[in-house]
Amino acid sequence: MEARDAAEGLEYDLAVIGGGPCGLATAISARQAGLRAVVIEGHVVASTIAQYPTYVRFFSTAEKLSLGGVPFVVADEKPSRRDALAYYRTVVKHFALQVRQYEQVRAIEGKQGAFRVLTRTRAGEDRVVRAGAVVVATGYFGSPNKLGVPGEDLPHVTHVYREGHEAFQQDAVVVGGGNSAAEAALDLWRSGARVTLVHFGPTFDKRIKPWVLPDFENRVKEGSIAAQWNARVRAIEPRAVVVDVPEGERRIPASLVYVMTGFAPNLTLLRDVGVPIDPQTGIPAHHPDTLETSVPGVFIAGVVVAGFDANKVFIENGRYHGDRIVARLQGRPAPAPPRLSAELDS
Repeated sequence: MEARDAAEGLEYDLAVIGGGPCGLATAISARQAGLRAVVIEGHVVASTIAQYPTYVRFFSTAEKLSLGGVPFVVADEKPSRRDALAYYRTVVKHFALQVRQYEQVRAIEGKQGAFRVLTRTRAGEDRVVRAGAVVVATGYFGSPNKLGVPGEDLPHVTHVYREGHEAFQQDAVVVGGGNSAAEAALDLWRSGARVTLVHFGPTFDKRIKPWVLPDFENRVKEGSIAAQWNARVRAIEPRAVVVDVPEGERRIPASLVYVMTGFAPNLTLLRDVGVPIDPQTGIPAHHPDTLETSVPGVFIAGVVVAGFDANKVFIENGRYHGDRIVARLQGRPAPAPPRLSAELDS
């Protein structure tokens, strides 16, 4: 530790909470600017991507998912989940990023120039990280939008879809009306499940992928997948999902239930440190150019910037958030945000 840091009691210039692509990109930006950064990740690096469906492919090209100028080379046009995990592991090693995995952040204390980040390891050891500034890049995958109905915590109910093999020749109910719900229903059907999709609206959400919609509609027309529109889940039972439909109550057989209702950003740390959160949008109070919150020295990066509308921030544009944060820390003008392409991850 340098003499100036010993006097200040700081270990790092920047502590990044969250080891997803946007958190890693922020740490890379800091490292390239000569700042000392640490990434604190509650699970494993790129844990959100690790929880994607096993065989999913990204909508963006590999180039738009790359970090720090390190080429992301794949054989196909669009990288798979496995390609992405291998790439982000490589990036961590290439830049020798200091990443503390399986370490949960419990609180942020202190003030600009003298923050204390309180953490706890998986083994139960309490630790303190001292940093001059903090970036919250916690993503959204760990906090699903729950239905809030009886039975949602039963063991055959999940908010994360991995693959359809487990539902072979089983009754499976998918709850939701977005891309994740439609793609899960199709994959379950192709894996031999008897599938019913339940959604409270009259049809799919507006942002459904254009090539997914006709595939799903054709499966419904031929009777391969059942769709129950205008249906609200009242309860989940061990062998059925109880829904309210315009005609009354209906019980849909279900050995497995996939609640694909999306996720919300985890804003607890920001609230606790004193950052106001807009109750309508879920967006933390922050400067749009520097991404510094109303609490000096506390920044946000990644999907947290978009609040409840996760479709506004993707890896494609969130990977540049670190450049703006580092510019602020070094007193430089924030670089202009990049333009998004027409192809975005969902």
